[in-house]
Amino acid sequence: MSTILSEDALKNKTTFIAGGSSGINFGIAQGFADLGANLVILSRSQEKVDAAVTALTEQGAKAIGFAADVRDFDAIEGAFKKSHEKFGEIDCVISGAAGNFLSPAVGLSPNGFKTVVDIDLIGTFNVFKASWDYITKPGASLISISAAQAIQPRPYQAHACAAKAGVNMLSKCLALEWGQAGVRVNVISPGPIEDTEGYDRLVPTEELRQAAKKAIPLRAIGAKKDVANIAAFLASDASSYVTGSVYNVDGGNELGNASADFLTPFPR
Repeated sequence: MSTILSEDALKNKTTFIAGGSSGINFGIAQGFADLGANLVILSRSQEKVDAAVTALTEQGAKAIGFAADVRDFDAIEGAFKKSHEKFGEIDCVISGAAGNFLSPAVGLSPNGFKTVVDIDLIGTFNVFKASWDYITKPGASLISISAAQAIQPRPYQAHACAAKAGVNMLSKCLALEWGQAGVRVNVISPGPIEDTEGYDRLVPTEELRQAAKKAIPLRAIGAKKDVANIAAFLASDASSYVTGSVYNVDGGNELGNASADFLTPFPR
């Protein structure tokens, strides 16, 4: 997977990716492997963790993995401790574990709401808090994976909107507090990304996919490499003066519905 940086931009830098066994997060891991990073993959499924580590190792990366739930702080801290013993100080931490499903608020159970908030928001806090004693200071880059729901209210998405809004604000607060230690904290907000569980779940039919594409200013659905490129930039020295920022990787999706009737088609 090609990226915008030189081939050795992340050489021997260690990246810990929570939720890194599949989807966007595994795409980031693949991109980082191409740039020479050491990788730690964490996910709930041991089977998926093993498969991800095997794939990254075959790609040429030094990679290890742990099966743990981001809602379990002690398990996350233990994974960081073992990662530190293996690779030394951790240069980049990516919190990307997430849960989502469509449900009207009146039909959403308190447990369903809590589950999404616990995985997305509490999980992000747990991952970043657990990393503190094991990250490079100064120089570490922490990246949370958010979504457009953080700033755009969506029907049937009250739980995800609340959770992602919290992720954005948590990341900015940590950027304020941890900047004095030379630790940067930024956010990536992907739009619709092909070949991911989230996209398949939220946009399940071809009709909906065509409508989604039409609503995006760039008239295209994103690829995992698009997110990996921005993550690599934020993990590298090229972004050494960037913190507290939200990077929308969405083709302009957060700007609003580009399929509105009042928009005149651009002449080609």
